[in-house]
Amino acid sequence: MLWCPPVSPDPSATTATRAPRNRSIDVLRGVVMVIMALDHAYEMFGGGRDAFDVATTSPAHFYTRWISNICAPVFVALAGTAMFLAGTRGKSLADVSAFLVKRGLWLILLEVTVVRFGWLFELRYHFVILQIMWVIGCSMICLAGLVRLPRTALVAVSLALIVGHNALDGVTVTGALAPLWAFLHAPGELHPTSWLSVGLYYPLVPWVAVISLGYALGPVVLRSAPERRALYVRAGAALTALFLVLRAINVYGDPRPWSPQGSLAMTVVSFLRCEKYPPSMLFLMMTIGPALLLLAAIDRREEGTGGGARGRDRAFDALALFGRTPLFFYVVHLLVLRTATAAYSVLARVMHTERVVSLVLIYAMWLVVVVALYPVCVRFARFKAERTKDFPILAYM
Repeated sequence: MLWCPPVSPDPSATTATRAPRNRSIDVLRGVVMVIMALDHAYEMFGGGRDAFDVATTSPAHFYTRWISNICAPVFVALAGTAMFLAGTRGKSLADVSAFLVKRGLWLILLEVTVVRFGWLFELRYHFVILQIMWVIGCSMICLAGLVRLPRTALVAVSLALIVGHNALDGVTVTGALAPLWAFLHAPGELHPTSWLSVGLYYPLVPWVAVISLGYALGPVVLRSAPERRALYVRAGAALTALFLVLRAINVYGDPRPWSPQGSLAMTVVSFLRCEKYPPSMLFLMMTIGPALLLLAAIDRREEGTGGGARGRDRAFDALALFGRTPLFFYVVHLLVLRTATAAYSVLARVMHTERVVSLVLIYAMWLVVVVALYPVCVRFARFKAERTKDFPILAYM
């Protein structure tokens, strides 16, 4: 997917020659947002159950959470792709770099304010969570400099980080450099003061490499539909096959080797349980490979086998809408889910019932939230299209 002639943003491009918005990318991003909502519904309503613990989980619980593994890698990669495509719509490289820095700082600010409130539902700053918005923001700031590299160098550096970072899994850093090591590679909690703890769960490496590869994917998106789909399929199939082979060998690429379990179903669970914090090489192969195959299928559906709009339906329209308003969807769905869990906790205490809900009710809550957010996102998308000139901050949403 990445071995293609360099294509740089052209600051002299006219309106007539700028690349149109790629709806297939929006649909894939929308799929990611919907799956992410299921993951967060499970996390908030699941009562702390670890669906990835091979010793205690069940296949139903495991796969409910496992499917969400696709979310972070695809969301981060497509953030890079979006920045490349923005450069083909009249932005210079300097404009793209400046926008990356400003958007990165904006995402970090959201992480430690609104998003933190969405997760913890309290205002007292004794604990700060640094998760996906934080690492995307930091990665964007890094990408602001990396975009100036030749494309081959950008790809080489990114692949080196993804392939090589698992060689450092056994390294432990203590003392004054421990916070820096946590920021770069080893997640954990930091305690900068006696009253403040920081949960740094998304180290920068190799997420910065994922967003850089997403940026390098941009030239592929601009190719003709049959050509880009062929590249998606070849790259996706190669990554998926390579994951299966390397995971079966069980030597390198993930700090959690798989092992035979008491049943075939649980052995498969052990095989698929790859490390996300930070994402191992095999984790990224396992998620990005199928995501590229899915993107090829979406792209073909969008073409409608040559019939254009015939391949579209209301479900794809809704997914594309969520994909055009991902940050808004992310923030609002967190607040809605947290409000719902707080209300359920009160109800459970009054009714003297269990706080942990069944998997069926988790799926029901997820569907209710996604359906309810559709008209809200419609209104926000319309407002953003009409009022961005009046409220420039909307460009960062």
